[in-house]
Amino acid sequence: MTPDGPLPTTADLAQGKAYPGHGVTVYYDAQRCVHVANCVRGLPEVFRPQERPWIQVKNADPQAIAAVVRTCPTGALHYALDGESPEAPQQPTTITPLPDGPLVLRGNLTLHTPGGEVRDVRAALCRCGQSENKPYCDGTHAKVGWTSGEG
Repeated sequence: MTPDGPLPTTADLAQGKAYPGHGVTVYYDAQRCVHVANCVRGLPEVFRPQERPWIQVKNADPQAIAAVVRTCPTGALHYALDGESPEAPQQPTTITPLPDGPLVLRGNLTLHTPGGEVRDVRAALCRCGQSENKPYCDGTHAKVGWTSGEG
C-alpha cells in the first residue's frame, strides 16, 4: 500500500492484446496509442509496425523490452516479466503538460473513466476536450489545431 492507495496489479496493467514470449508478455491497448513511437525507436527489432504480429518479443531480451515499454508515455504498452512483480509506479507521481498536447501522468494512478475505475502507472490525458476516448488523449488535438498557448 502506498499513500496513493494499493499498487496496480498485473491484471490492472494487462490491458489490450497480449504478445507473449519467453520471459515477458507485452500488452498493447491500441485505443490509448497516439504513435509517439518511443517503442519503435527504442527496439525496432521488436516493435515493427509494418509487420504482423507487429510486436515480436522473441527478438530481444525481456529486460530490454521492459525498459523500452516503460518509455511509452500513454500507457498503451505494458509488460509482465515472468515470475516478477508488475511494473512499479514512479515515485513521486508526476504530471507533465506537453506543449500543444496531453497531460502525461506517471505514478500510482487511479483514473475514473466512463468504463469505471482504472489502475495504472502511465497515462496521457486529453486537454483539448475533443478526444473520442476520454479521459485519454487520442491525438485529436493535432487534427483540430488545438494549442495550449505554451511555448
